[in-house]
Amino acid sequence: MANPRKWSKARSTKPPDGRIRQSQVVSTFGPGSMLDLVDDAVLVGGLDFWRLKGSGVIVNEPRLLEIVEPLFQRNKWPLSKEEPFRKPPAGDEREASEGCGIQVYEFPRWFVCQNPRCRAMVKANSLERVNQTYRHRCPGVESKPERCVPVRFVAACRRGHLADIDWPWWMHEHAPCDAPQLKLEEGVSADFNDIQVSCTTCGKRRRLVDMTVKDQQHRCGGERPWLGLEAKERCEEKQRLLIRTASNGYFAQTTSAITIPEPESLQRKVRSVWSVLQVATAEVLPAFRNIPNVKEALGDATNEEVLEAITAERENRPEDVPEIRTAEWLQFLSQPEEKPGEMPKDRSELFWARRIARPKGLPSQVERVVLARRLREVQAQVGFTRLEPLTKDLQGRYDLEVELAPLSLHRDWVPVTEMQGEGVLLVLSEEQVHQWEFSEPVLRRTQVLFKAWERWQKHSKSKLPFPGVRLYLLHSLAHLLMTEVALECGYPASSIRERLYCAPHDAAVPMAGILLMTGTTGTEGTLGGLVEEGRRLGRHVSRAWEAARLCSNDPVCAHHDPVGRDDRNLEGAACHSCLFVPECSCERFNQYLDRVLVVPTLGHEDVAFLKTP
Repeated sequence: MANPRKWSKARSTKPPDGRIRQSQVVSTFGPGSMLDLVDDAVLVGGLDFWRLKGSGVIVNEPRLLEIVEPLFQRNKWPLSKEEPFRKPPAGDEREASEGCGIQVYEFPRWFVCQNPRCRAMVKANSLERVNQTYRHRCPGVESKPERCVPVRFVAACRRGHLADIDWPWWMHEHAPCDAPQLKLEEGVSADFNDIQVSCTTCGKRRRLVDMTVKDQQHRCGGERPWLGLEAKERCEEKQRLLIRTASNGYFAQTTSAITIPEPESLQRKVRSVWSVLQVATAEVLPAFRNIPNVKEALGDATNEEVLEAITAERENRPEDVPEIRTAEWLQFLSQPEEKPGEMPKDRSELFWARRIARPKGLPSQVERVVLARRLREVQAQVGFTRLEPLTKDLQGRYDLEVELAPLSLHRDWVPVTEMQGEGVLLVLSEEQVHQWEFSEPVLRRTQVLFKAWERWQKHSKSKLPFPGVRLYLLHSLAHLLMTEVALECGYPASSIRERLYCAPHDAAVPMAGILLMTGTTGTEGTLGGLVEEGRRLGRHVSRAWEAARLCSNDPVCAHHDPVGRDDRNLEGAACHSCLFVPECSCERFNQYLDRVLVVPTLGHEDVAFLKTP
């Protein structure tokens, strides 16, 4: 557990204000996220305000660095070459102290009195603190002070900046009031039209919906309170009204790599001892190679080879190795067939997978199934966005042109979580997928999805290319299978995650596969329930096919037009009743989904990849 603590001058023996799981710190509640504790609403501090014991727990995953490093170089953020990944601090449950944990900032600073006759909006520095809660003395009331709660509304922008709304200024921007006394009045619904702020001094009233009108939105002040109270920057974006607990308040941008057995390149070995070799020349290299850790890292490589690797690292030349997901895909496909009674030797094996005999009832479009009894996934958070999530390319990389909100100002590492688990890989027939992609009905559907994607791209300003109809197929099939497998494998749907292996037919290594995986941050891993369901995959595919043919929201769901008037441009026939899964299980925030591409659907019977179960 990581222990969030409010920024204060309290004694070092003060217990933590709350607890969150380490894995949540790298996703849902990372730096810059808003979090509700028992008595407070807080903002999770950046990495500069994390208290690690010593240097913390360092995690090594060279493949992950290949994705993270270019992103940090583009944004000119510091990143260590030798120790770029560390786990969040684990709180000490027995002897909690401020020497280890995560500091949080009280946010927002505006509160609302809970007396229904008062409903005053007051800043925290004008309230009393009684028994860990803020109290307000209502005018004309002699009884004890009333409890206050944090206001539900804050201001944010697309670049991730966050600030308290300046309520007095917003209320009186055209007619200043000498002594504003604000009051929040909420109607019977949560609609912004039913919420208004009034001033009891001058009698002015204003509806909250005014803040959502583009012409009345004000320029962002560039506040970044999770990096420190003075960490402002210039920003030209417009501030937007944000409900503090809304799901679009924080999108952690994470990327991950599965540890696979492969020979380590010389350039990676040089990187592991870069603090020594970064100043190496032909004259001093022989002396440097006598240092024990350098000698162990470089092995039998010649001085000429080492110098070439050092030059490549200085020039930031990319290594001539397969992309991260391509390398994982090739490793899965190269696994031998399973033998009776064969099992991993011990817990030291981080990757262990075998191809199994074709499960009964599996459709011909599925070429093979690979069961992975041991998987180690390292997930890193590289930044975050607000209001709208970012999309990745087919290899899991983010667009380098897109600006992420930083996690720190001075730290040269990123937080990671280590997952030990298992998985089932479903490999589709490349020949049949290729034929399906270029059939006439699918080409027509592709044009519809492409036009909708173009509209989304214009709004999001993404530079990534259209991912192709193959991704929609794999993603939709993955969600259908996750829902079915969760009913029998013993893990809840939120614990099963997808990893898509997708590359077009004309790529150097075409890919069409789905990895369903689950894991835990514990060293013991999982219990094998998901792997065993992989042997019954034929039954799961058949049940998913039957369940997907008719959605409870049909015909509305089946006939959803991604080019229509709503803003769901990245979804075809998809909704919460058929394809949407918990966002922690989905790589792409429940986008790039279309049920009609998988099974015959009302009005789209000729497009399906699986025409029969």
